[in-house]
Amino acid sequence: MEDASVVCRQLRCGEAEAAYTVPRAERGTGPVGLRGVRCAGHEASLSLCNTSLPEATGIMEDMGALGLPPIAGSRQVRLVDGAGRCAGRVEIYYRGQWGTVCDDAWDTADANVVCRQLSCGWAVEAAGSARFGEGSGHIWLDGVNCSGDETALWNCSAEAWGQHDCGHKEDAGVVCSEFMALRLENSDGCSGRLQVFYNGTWGSVGSNSMTPHTAKLVCKELGCGDGGSREISIFYGRVNGTAWLDHVQCGESNSSFWQCPSDPWELQSYDDVRDETNITCNGRKPERTPVAACPNSTSCTDREKIRAVGGKDGCSGRVEVWHRGSWGTVCDDSWDMQDAEVACRQLGCGPAVSALAEAAFGE
Repeated sequence: MEDASVVCRQLRCGEAEAAYTVPRAERGTGPVGLRGVRCAGHEASLSLCNTSLPEATGIMEDMGALGLPPIAGSRQVRLVDGAGRCAGRVEIYYRGQWGTVCDDAWDTADANVVCRQLSCGWAVEAAGSARFGEGSGHIWLDGVNCSGDETALWNCSAEAWGQHDCGHKEDAGVVCSEFMALRLENSDGCSGRLQVFYNGTWGSVGSNSMTPHTAKLVCKELGCGDGGSREISIFYGRVNGTAWLDHVQCGESNSSFWQCPSDPWELQSYDDVRDETNITCNGRKPERTPVAACPNSTSCTDREKIRAVGGKDGCSGRVEVWHRGSWGTVCDDSWDMQDAEVACRQLGCGPAVSALAEAAFGE
C-alpha cells in the first residue's frame, strides 16, 4: 500500500484504496521499467523509492493502484511549496476547492494534528506569516485551537468555515519530523560539508565507505550540475559534530540520494574532521535576480528589513533590522532559539542552527 500511496499522490488522485497485481490478460506489452519497488510512503514520486533495475526486459507482474480524487463532499489536507509532502503551507480541500488556514493562534498542537493526519510524524515547527509563500482563493479556517488529540484538522475548535479576518500573508504552515532536506554547507550551496535535515535537526553525513556515485547524486539533487567529487582530507582535525547517516552507498540504480542504502538513521557524534563528507559539484545554482536595497526601495518586503552581517554568508551573522531610515542591531537579552528561528525564516534561510549572543559576530 505504501507504493500505491506514492503513485496516487504523484498523480493527484487522492489516497490509495488498493494495491493489486494486474491480471495476465490486462498486462502491458513493453519492457519493465522498475522492479523491486519499495516505498516508505512519504516519497513525493515513485522515482524516489528504493528500486532495482529489471534483470531482463519483458513483461513480469505489472502492478496497479486504485485511488480516489478529491470529490466535492470530501475534506482533505495537504502541505504545499515545502519541497516535500511533509512540510509546507497548510491547505484544506472543502466544497470542491483548496484553501488555506490563517495563522491566528496557530501553534504546535495544531501542527501536530496535520503531521499525524498526513503520516508525517510530529510537528517540529508551526510556521506562520506565509513562511511557505502565500496561497490563493479561500481561507477556510481561522482561530484553529486543537488539543492535539484530534484525528483531523477540521475536528479542532475554530471559527466557522470561511469566516476569518486574515489575508494570505498570514497563511499557516508546518514542518513535520519526517521532512527531509539536503544541503552543502557553503555560501554558494554547491560545495562544502554535506548535511541532511531530519526530525527538525541538521546533521552531517559520514564519509565511511561512501561510493563515488553518491557525490554525483547529491549535486544533481541540489541543482549543482550533473557531477561532483568528494574532497578527502588525510589529516586529523578535532571537531565536535553530529551526523545522521554513515556508510551511504549510492549506485547506478539509484536516481535520488534518498534511495541510497546506508546505515540506519541515527543521530550520533563524531570528533574527527575526516569523518565528514565534503563535496564539490561541477555546476552552480542559477543566480537569483537581485532585489533593490531596502534603504533605497519604496517597496521593501519583510525579508529586506532584516539582514545578517559579519558571518560567512547572508544566513549567519549579527542580526540587524532597518527602522526609520537606518540599520540597527538587536540586544541579546532573552535571545533564544525561538527568536533565531523567526530571523532565519524571515531571511529565507531555513531552520536556525544556533542563537548566538555577546556580539559573537562583532559589534
